[in-house]
Amino acid sequence: MGSEVEVSRPGTEDQFEVIERHTQWGLDLLDKYVKFVKERTEVEQSYAKQLRSLVKKYLPKRSTKDDPESKFSQQQSFMQVLQELNDFAGQRELVAENLTVQVCLELTKYSQDIKQERKMHFQEGRRAQQQLENGLKQLENSKRKFERDCREAEKAAQTAERLDQDINATKADVEKAKQQAHVRSHMAEESKNEYAAQLQRFNRDQAHFYFTEMPQIFDKLQDMDERRTARLGASYGLLSETELQVMPIIGKCLDGMKVAAAAVDPKNDSQVLIGLHKSGFTRPGDVEFEDFSQPMTRAPSDSSLGVPPDGRPDPRGPVRNRPKRWPFGRKNKLPPPPLSPLGGPPSSAYANGPPSPRFGRDPLALLSEISKSVKPRIASFRSLRSRGTVATEDFSHLPPEQRRKKLKQQLEDRGRELQKEIDQREALKKMKDVYEKTPQMGDPASLEPRISETLSNIERLKLEIQKYEMWLAEAENRVLGSRRDSLGHHGHPPEPPTGAPPDTNNCSPDKESPEAPPSDEGTDTSIYTEFEEDFEEEPAFPIGHCVAVYQFEGSSEGTISMDEGEDLCLMEEDKGDGWTRVRRKQGGEGYVPTSYLRVTPS
Repeated sequence: MGSEVEVSRPGTEDQFEVIERHTQWGLDLLDKYVKFVKERTEVEQSYAKQLRSLVKKYLPKRSTKDDPESKFSQQQSFMQVLQELNDFAGQRELVAENLTVQVCLELTKYSQDIKQERKMHFQEGRRAQQQLENGLKQLENSKRKFERDCREAEKAAQTAERLDQDINATKADVEKAKQQAHVRSHMAEESKNEYAAQLQRFNRDQAHFYFTEMPQIFDKLQDMDERRTARLGASYGLLSETELQVMPIIGKCLDGMKVAAAAVDPKNDSQVLIGLHKSGFTRPGDVEFEDFSQPMTRAPSDSSLGVPPDGRPDPRGPVRNRPKRWPFGRKNKLPPPPLSPLGGPPSSAYANGPPSPRFGRDPLALLSEISKSVKPRIASFRSLRSRGTVATEDFSHLPPEQRRKKLKQQLEDRGRELQKEIDQREALKKMKDVYEKTPQMGDPASLEPRISETLSNIERLKLEIQKYEMWLAEAENRVLGSRRDSLGHHGHPPEPPTGAPPDTNNCSPDKESPEAPPSDEGTDTSIYTEFEEDFEEEPAFPIGHCVAVYQFEGSSEGTISMDEGEDLCLMEEDKGDGWTRVRRKQGGEGYVPTSYLRVTPS
């Protein structure tokens, strides 16, 4: 009856705590890796941002259309390198984005799920442990009760046996003691049965706990930890996979930088520089020796008024009177008639010389009198202001070659604008037709202002194109003339201007007027008036320097002779008719063919 039952338990509680510590360490490692990747993405984003800022810092502020430096291959290659670097920064941003989405966000969500699952498994294990501990406590209680009842039953039996042998004890006491021993024995038997049942129940629960319930919980925890470990390892691989995904694009960026480096062409850049700054001017000729030891005498000019100093008539014919034109007036420029290629006499009706002048007095005295009588005006000094470089619409302030390029560019821009306006007009017409067929879609009259606007824009652009085409033709003639001048001093002279000059018959005394010829007084008055007008607008100072490439015999009115290699002062540029007004250093002004000169404007 008094035998004791020993209950032995393996250290499951310690093992359970080991598993709990290990799984918690795994979750901490997962969170640590998520934090690492997050900081890595911040580094990538900062790197990409700095790269983009660097690219933006070195990109040109002006558009490539307005920047002449963009035409050089070295600048273009540098821009391509910056563009490739910008694309490279975009790939770093893509790496950061992929890591954020695939690692940080996914692992953070997965970590929360694993923590919840781990908590559930440990709650289940702790509940099973608690149930087993409760069964053990009940078993211990029933065991102690059985032990106590057994001792009391044994004690009651001994008391009844002693009273039964005692001669002094009454029968009632003996019966009472026997009855008490019987009750105690019955209680011990019941405690024994209860303890045996409780022991059987505990053993069953303990076997289920150790052999079924806890192994299942441990298996679940093991599976959870293995899944977490596998997910963590796969996330480690995402670092390299994300890099490998952008490697082809990064490789293309690096290849693009190599291509940009190979595209640098020094020879081409030199040609681009020449093309950008090519002026079209011809090279200056040799500086001629000026002999100041010879006395300076006024050389008679074909274009000067009056008769030669020696009183002999000019062999090329007397100078006729032009009452309405000053010979070298800017407003009333009268080009000489066309010449023969070798500067021979003209083929016009003035081959025998024009009629004699109609001045009654010495022209020099007349000019002196005019200069005293004419009051100077403020307007006469307008042209004396400094000749600075002022941008003009026709780009005449630029050198010939640059002017031609600018005009071509303007023509192309106007052409594109014109085509755009034409397309817009066609679109508006189609829309108007649609509105007319289906009025519910819109009012056709609402499109009239826009159609009128496009028509006016088209007309304006056509006029501008015509204007630029005219300027371009003039610029190309200038460039061609300069190229002909650069062929050298030797060889046959080029053809003089082939275009017929303006009609000069109205200057002939025979065709001046159907009325009677004017008197000398009227002639003087008209000369006064014309000279006053030209005096206000024409400053008498040279605008450049030029050298005679060929000899020219100025045999017609308004022209002047020059020798090959002679240094001349440029008084007036060619106006498009092929003639240029010059002044000889010995004195005298007149027109010579532009193609016979090498001009260097100042």
